[in-house]
This record gives sequence, C-alpha cells and structure tokens, in this order.
Amino acid sequence: MPPARPRRAPRTDARENRARLVESAREAFSADPSASLASIAKAAGVGQGTLYRHFSGREELLLAVHEAEVAGLAEDAGRLLEEHEPLAALRLWLERIADGGGRYGRCHPPVLAALELLLAAGKDAGQVRADAGAEDVLILGAFLWESGRDGAAWRERRGRMLDVLVDGLRGGGGPR
Repeated sequence: MPPARPRRAPRTDARENRARLVESAREAFSADPSASLASIAKAAGVGQGTLYRHFSGREELLLAVHEAEVAGLAEDAGRLLEEHEPLAALRLWLERIADGGGRYGRCHPPVLAALELLLAAGKDAGQVRADAGAEDVLILGAFLWESGRDGAAWRERRGRMLDVLVDGLRGGGGPR
C-alpha cells in the first residue's frame, strides 16, 4: 500500500470562497433563519457547487458560522485588552456575549480561555477580585442571554445588571 500523500492546504481562492460563504451565511441567517443555501451562495458570489464543496448542507454551514462567531469573540478579548483597561475590556466583552443572544453563553473552550485571559489581566492590574473564575462568571452572567427578551427597556435593564456583575468582580473583594 503506497504511503498516504500529505494533505495540501486549501488554495487561496478556496479559503476566500469559504470565508465569503460563512460571512454571507451569518448575514443571511441573522436576517432570516430560513434563508436558502442558493441565496447564500449567490450573496457570496459563488455557485451552489462551490457551497457544497465546502459544506455538506445547512447544518454544517450553520456550525461553521457559529464556530467563526466564537473564534471572533475569543479574538476580541486580546484586542480589547490592547485598547482598554482590563475591567473595561471585560465589560465590553461581556456586552458582546449579551449582543449574541445566547449563542456564546455555553462553555466553549475558546470562550472560557478568552474570559480567563480577561480575568487574569484584571487580577494582575488589581481590578478584578482574585477568586473570580471564568465558569463562575459565565454562570453569574446567564441573564445576558435570557431568551425572548428584546427592546430598549430590556437592553437598559441588561446594562444595569451587567454593571452589578462587573462591580461584583472589582478587585479588593474576595471570599467573605
């Protein structure tokens, strides 16, 4: 039996097509969860055959959209830390979770790692209490992805509750 040939990395155009398909699907599914795959391929500027070369069907495409969103959320933690003080970065990052409407609220390893990064930076700066853990913060913040809530009144209330959560994480606090 001949040795298996090493798998080549996808060509640049194939990577670009996949990225366009995922972004087009994200936009389409946000506007209409029942958007057709044909309309997504058209919006991405590719044919349906190209879509099916990358994704076996709707479920696989939805999973790719979700994975891209989670990866973006995880990457945002480092960017926010470069632009803001740790506690402010943490709050902005938690707002992004809230804006995701629950898509990020589950304990995905990249989400937990990003939250640990934000908490560690806050602890190092003396802005976050030493006993704050990522899983605990996600459990406490479960209100962020409360389903079925929308509108200006809910966003305002959610902002106040997020303030309470972040205030409870401030450094100087500890086990009581």
